[in-house]
Amino acid sequence: MKLAFFDSHRLGVITGDAVVDVSGVVESIPHTVPHELMRGLIERFDSYRSVLEEAARSGRRLPLVAVRLQAPLPAPSNVVCMAVNYLEDGTRKEPAPINAFLKSPSSIIGPRQEIVLPDVPAAVFEGEAEMAVVIGRRAKCVNAASAMDHVFGYVNFIDVSARAVTSDKNSFYQSKSRDTFGPLGPYLVTADEIADPQALQIRLWVNGDLKQDFNTSDMAHKVPRCIEWVSHVHSLEPGDILATGTNHRGLNAFQDGDTVELEVDGLGRLTVRVRDDLKRTWSRETRLDRQRRGLEGLQGLAPQLTGKYAPGH
Repeated sequence: MKLAFFDSHRLGVITGDAVVDVSGVVESIPHTVPHELMRGLIERFDSYRSVLEEAARSGRRLPLVAVRLQAPLPAPSNVVCMAVNYLEDGTRKEPAPINAFLKSPSSIIGPRQEIVLPDVPAAVFEGEAEMAVVIGRRAKCVNAASAMDHVFGYVNFIDVSARAVTSDKNSFYQSKSRDTFGPLGPYLVTADEIADPQALQIRLWVNGDLKQDFNTSDMAHKVPRCIEWVSHVHSLEPGDILATGTNHRGLNAFQDGDTVELEVDGLGRLTVRVRDDLKRTWSRETRLDRQRRGLEGLQGLAPQLTGKYAPGH
């Protein structure tokens, strides 16, 4: 099942190119804000599945082009992002040590919304195409063998970063947790619709140009291991997001006016735009392009060409 919020956070079930309003079915779930409704539904989904399916079959279909989809999980308690979790097309000889970081829930935005680049001296702004796991029931100190029992579903996620925003190495908070730096959507897909989360192609386009194209089979630490490891650090709650990492070789500079599209097999296509009121520009090279030219470290990042904070500005 594909669950979505649309317009003024009405709950919908996606069927093909339409959405059916099923808000009336879930009115009894206690909530005061949209995320509480989605979390409550996730916690009670076994009780609601059949009535939701019937409502989706019999309800009035609204064309997706006639509604505005919102982030399906607008305020999760935790947004956990796995760090350096791909083997990068075989260029990493062994997995990096398992690691993760927290991203602010206030970074979440939904389809057709804007990533807003702040007025900070970042070397570059990049977005990482990722498949995110949605937690279905509380996970605390679970083992990998049972970890998938805690998965409710999956969703597209873009982890936006302001690279080298400070001169020291402890910059993850400033880099990752800014408002609008967590595009999510266009809807939440329940786990039963995804046969194998480790066999999904992930593609990201910028202005129609394919920049990232990789498969979750290249993940260094697979989903069960990620859940196991994170749940031994802190509990994961229903509706929490665990983003599983990216292949960095296709990362590129996001800049003003860009249209960014992310599609993970079976999870739909998330489209967002980029706004930079400073109108800065960067080279359009990917990290792989620059790697092939022998540029590593900060030189591997696309250089800023014009605008505030550009060299010589």
